[in-house]
Amino acid sequence: MSSIQKCELLPIPKIEDPRGNLSVIENNVVPFKINRVYYLYDVPAGAERGGHAHKKLQQFLIALSGSFDVILNDGKEVKTITLNKPFEGLLITSEIWRELKNFSSGAVCLVIASDVFSEDDYIREFQDFLESKV
Repeated sequence: MSSIQKCELLPIPKIEDPRGNLSVIENNVVPFKINRVYYLYDVPAGAERGGHAHKKLQQFLIALSGSFDVILNDGKEVKTITLNKPFEGLLITSEIWRELKNFSSGAVCLVIASDVFSEDDYIREFQDFLESKV
């Protein structure tokens, strides 16, 4: 299995109720221990986020509101996934270049990460990422 194929959409349990639905994310939903949670919002029209890879960190992205595209690249294959359901998340494994684009108005992207922030874990230049794959 190629590394990009390990990046997959995973369901988030959804409890339906006429008063409003509820979804719960616990450590049995994501395949790693949750160590950091943050979210992106108020992304201006046409703006892009991401544009990096992580050496070890894994992430789980959820469109809590609105939609956006996630472009994944493992150095050999490119895959685009549109996130637009709050009861489904995208697992992004380590050593995958990611770009987030096409944010709808009011989109909110929740990111659940396997570790705390560490600048040393980032690969911020695409050429460096490609060279790390050889």
